[in-house]
Amino acid sequence: MGCWKGDVGRSWIYTTLIICANGFFSSMRPSESFLTPYLTGPDKNLTIEEVTNQVLPVWTYSYLALLVPVFLITDYVRYKPVLLLQGISFIVTWLLLLFAHGVVAMQVVEFFYGMVTATEVAYYAYIYSVVSAQHYQRVTSYCRSVTLVAATVAAVLGQLLVSLADVSYFHLNAITLASVALAFLCSFFLPMPQKSMFFHRKEGSEPPPAPEKAVATLSSSGPSSCQEDKSSGSPDRGPTPQQHPDSARPPHHVLRVLLQLSKDLKVCYSSRQLLYWSLWWALATAGFNQVLNYVQVLWDFRAPSHSSAVYNGAVEAIATFLGSATSMAVGYVKVNWDLSGELALGIFSAMDAGALFLMYFTDNIWACYAGYLVFKACYMLLITIATFQIAVNLSMERYALMFGFNNFIALAIQTILTVVVVDSRGLGLDISTQFLIYGSYFAFIAGIFLIRSTYTIISIKCRNTTVASEHTDP
Repeated sequence: MGCWKGDVGRSWIYTTLIICANGFFSSMRPSESFLTPYLTGPDKNLTIEEVTNQVLPVWTYSYLALLVPVFLITDYVRYKPVLLLQGISFIVTWLLLLFAHGVVAMQVVEFFYGMVTATEVAYYAYIYSVVSAQHYQRVTSYCRSVTLVAATVAAVLGQLLVSLADVSYFHLNAITLASVALAFLCSFFLPMPQKSMFFHRKEGSEPPPAPEKAVATLSSSGPSSCQEDKSSGSPDRGPTPQQHPDSARPPHHVLRVLLQLSKDLKVCYSSRQLLYWSLWWALATAGFNQVLNYVQVLWDFRAPSHSSAVYNGAVEAIATFLGSATSMAVGYVKVNWDLSGELALGIFSAMDAGALFLMYFTDNIWACYAGYLVFKACYMLLITIATFQIAVNLSMERYALMFGFNNFIALAIQTILTVVVVDSRGLGLDISTQFLIYGSYFAFIAGIFLIRSTYTIISIKCRNTTVASEHTDP
């Protein structure tokens, strides 16, 4: 009963309900699993080559161009306006998908979808700004769960409507438009935050823990360099930005924040452990996003949608479930990740490479589906471990900063892959050959971390042997 007493108690419950409703409807997009069949079908009548080499690359370019300015603007305007912008971008995206035609129109669709993904940062950042620290773990859990449920429901619903009710892809997109419009409506009812992580910090306020900290059962055996810099802030989280007595003076406020952010990045990346985890994060996320962006094209190439049954929704639903299951399993595995983490990165990255090679060499659509399930489950397992390792010793501000910067580097790498491999102005490779490149890319990542982990394990064993011999010598 205590949580219902007073305006504060009611406020966090109301805000949680609204932000969860927003997350559910914005993630409930049953048409998304069938984008390529829709674009190459009679509704849009594009060729596989046009979709692959001219339309889909625009998303990567627009996402990269918008990510940094949107990240900074999101904090400066305190999140809610960016959630509204995301809602508008969603609606414009699906209106164009429904009623526009031609390659140029679909490129505009991809630009607005790049805006959608660039503004996703506002969703979880908003929670921090309006919910007190004692509720942060629960609210974060609710919001993550509801988006996962929505994505699964959308994939299953889309598959059932296509397979059993013979609903057209056009009407699936109409359902998605209604869903994202409801998400946009929900965002109007969100209260406007009075603070933010960087530009509008309240003096003396204590930042909540990073999302993964509160639920992590994994921890590093030693402090990161972010902990070692204890000149200000709490001893267990390192200094936090915006704790200067003159922070209220507006003329140099933005410059001071940017300078503090650059100092924080330098301090955190000076930790060798965080650097290696971040390196894997950036490399693997670039490859993962690239595979996700083009896997439907490969499926359509292996089993053309105009002459074969399409099970994209079912595969995405199973992949989402497996990804969530492997992510959850990480919390119950007791492993010294400082010793074995890089070995795990190497082994599972090799499994990702094997899954992608399978998708290249096989002509069987079911083998393609199976390879995708293995690929996504392995990536979700590893990204969860990497997230825990990076977040466990960082303040919320530094975690958000490293998260954003790692994703920016990932997106920059993905853009290079797109320009060289996919874009018609580059090599413009066919979709099958692209997956050979992606498999080789993950094999390269696996090689880096298998070599690195072997070196680490041998060094530790040699060190332990030396110490043991010193203890036994008279």
